[in-house]
Amino acid sequence: MEVLHRQRMKDFYAGQRVLVTGHTGFKGGWLCVWLKQMGASVSGFSLAPARTPNLFESVQVGEGLESHIGDIRDAGQLRGVMEQTQPTLVFHLAAQPLVRLSYADPVGTFATNVMGTVHLLDAVRQVPSVRGVVVVTSDKCYDNKEWLWGYRENEAMGGADPYSCSKGCAELVTAAYRRSFTGAQSSLAIASGRAGNVFGGGDWSNDRLIPDIAKAVMKGQPVIIRNPSAVRPWQHVLEPLSGYLLLGQKLFSGESTWADAWNFGPDPGADLTVGELAETALQRWGKGRMEIQQDPLAPHESNLLRLDSSKARKVLKWRPVLSLGEAITWTVDWYRAFERTPLLMRKVTTSQVEQYVERLTW
Repeated sequence: MEVLHRQRMKDFYAGQRVLVTGHTGFKGGWLCVWLKQMGASVSGFSLAPARTPNLFESVQVGEGLESHIGDIRDAGQLRGVMEQTQPTLVFHLAAQPLVRLSYADPVGTFATNVMGTVHLLDAVRQVPSVRGVVVVTSDKCYDNKEWLWGYRENEAMGGADPYSCSKGCAELVTAAYRRSFTGAQSSLAIASGRAGNVFGGGDWSNDRLIPDIAKAVMKGQPVIIRNPSAVRPWQHVLEPLSGYLLLGQKLFSGESTWADAWNFGPDPGADLTVGELAETALQRWGKGRMEIQQDPLAPHESNLLRLDSSKARKVLKWRPVLSLGEAITWTVDWYRAFERTPLLMRKVTTSQVEQYVERLTW
């Protein structure tokens, strides 16, 4: 049965025309690798990679993919790419993804995350080939009251910082387009996916825990931890990607059940604090050390955030497959391989995708 489920997904995506926005980024790059391994015809639309090193170049994501470099804030360019590629499915991951950067550039953050989503959804509704759209937002879209329990899909949108607020706004935009422009008279289905704090090999962003650890260890420097007691819904990047892919497959069927918001978070109780995750990663690495440097002038970041993914488990039959310990090990293994043999990262990355697919049980 497990092999049958995996084969159904592979068969579905083989030959499927898929557009991924944000394909030069961390999550988008991993998604493109997986889609290409299943035989999909993949196109991408995104800014050029923002830093060196980056996953896109390290893993040669652009090989076998139709890559379009552009800005999601340019509605005309985006629609032109959509009309040129004629996708059947769209995964929208292009975003300004960092909380701390949103304080430095709130206007750019809202323009990218909110109006970029508007541009995307307005383009797809005018390109008849598109059957399904998965808009990827964030666990931070919720009005976080730092409750002990996980947030469900029907909880209020919000956000105390520009990034979180922009993701809540993107969810409201997605819901408005779904209610206004899909339904009985349309073959288009729109859903959104909300993941937790995602990590994995190849993320080099600033002010993210795992990339900060990797860069510090490789330079022989201490890992600076700002808020060691903060609790987040940690998960390996392949976990929510499996949810997005399953959701895309369901949307293509045209059943309205799937056109909704979905949480793809870790199992209940799989929480670690920032400090605990850092300690575990350094133990797996076998070197490096932490330093706590709390900054009283730092911009606000929530201390507690959990997701409730019961709906995805019960209705989509999706669930995570890696323990948190395994997720950390896979991630550290990726960075250690990069440190030793950076030219072999395409093989390392595709191998991890293959290992993950072998673990799928839905």
